[in-house]
Amino acid sequence: MDNTDTQNDSVATSYANAKAHMITTGGVTYAYRELGPKGGIPVVFFVHLAATLDNWDPRIIDPIAKNRHVITFDQRGVGTSTGQVPDSIEAMADDAYTFITALGIDKIDIFSFSMGGMIAQDLVLKHPDLVRKLVLAGTGPRGGKNMDKVVGTTYRDFLRATLTRSDPKEYLFFNRNTAGRHAAKAFIKRLQERTADRDKLISTRAFQTQLKAIQKFGRSAPSDLSKLTQPTLIANGDNDRMVPSVLSEDLHRRIKGSELIIYPDSGHGGIFQYHAKFAPAAVDFLDN
Repeated sequence: MDNTDTQNDSVATSYANAKAHMITTGGVTYAYRELGPKGGIPVVFFVHLAATLDNWDPRIIDPIAKNRHVITFDQRGVGTSTGQVPDSIEAMADDAYTFITALGIDKIDIFSFSMGGMIAQDLVLKHPDLVRKLVLAGTGPRGGKNMDKVVGTTYRDFLRATLTRSDPKEYLFFNRNTAGRHAAKAFIKRLQERTADRDKLISTRAFQTQLKAIQKFGRSAPSDLSKLTQPTLIANGDNDRMVPSVLSEDLHRRIKGSELIIYPDSGHGGIFQYHAKFAPAAVDFLDN
C-alpha cells in the first residue's frame, strides 16, 4: 500500500483547490481528493455514470467540507484510477470498500448521486457497520421499475448533445425549458472552476461497461432495503428522465425513517439546480 497523503498538507476549503492523491491497494491505484478539516467521520462522495473527480458540483461539496472531512474518488478503471471497470454494481461496491479501508477508515457518511447511489446501497447492505449516514440523490433501488431504460435514455441524449455541440449532462440532468437550460449552463460552468490538475476523462469502453452494470442492476431481484437502519436522506427532481423520480419515492417507502426531498420543475440534476436549498439541507442532515 502506497499512500502519498502527507499530514502536513494545508487544509483545502474549496473543491477547486482540493489536493489530488493516489493510493495503491490490491493491485489497483485509486485517485482521490480531500478537502475540509481532518478528524471525525469523513463524508465519502460516490459519483455518477461516466463521471470522474471533476464532475462534483463545488456548490454542494464546499458547504459540506466547511466543517467535515470530504473525500471524492475515482472508481477502478475510471479517470486516473487504474484497472478495469467492473461489470456489476456489486463489484463496484467491493472496490469502494477496498479503497475506503485502505485509507484506514472504519466509519463514513456517504453522499451519493445516481449510479453512485446504487453502489452505495450495495456497500451499506454488505458492510452496514461501515456507514453512519446515507444521502441518496437521483437514484433508485436494485430492480427498480424502468431502471434498465437508463441505457437508451443516455445514448439518445448523448446523440442530441453531439448534434447541438452541448455537454450531454445538459440534456440528461436538466429539463429543456428556460429554467432548466439556465441551470444546466450554470452547472457546467461550475464544473470548470478547477483549472489545474484536472482528471482524465472516462474512456468509452469504461462508460459502456458502467451502463451495462446499471442495466444489470435494474433487471436484478430487489434488495431488502428494510435492512438499512442508517439515517437516510433521499433527494431528486420531480421529472427525472434517467432514474425515474418515482424510484426516489420507492426508496423512501422501503428505507424506514428516511427523509425525502423532491424539487419542482427539475430533472435528474435537481440537487444541482436547487443547490442553494439542497446544500444547507445536506449539511444539516449530515452534521446532526
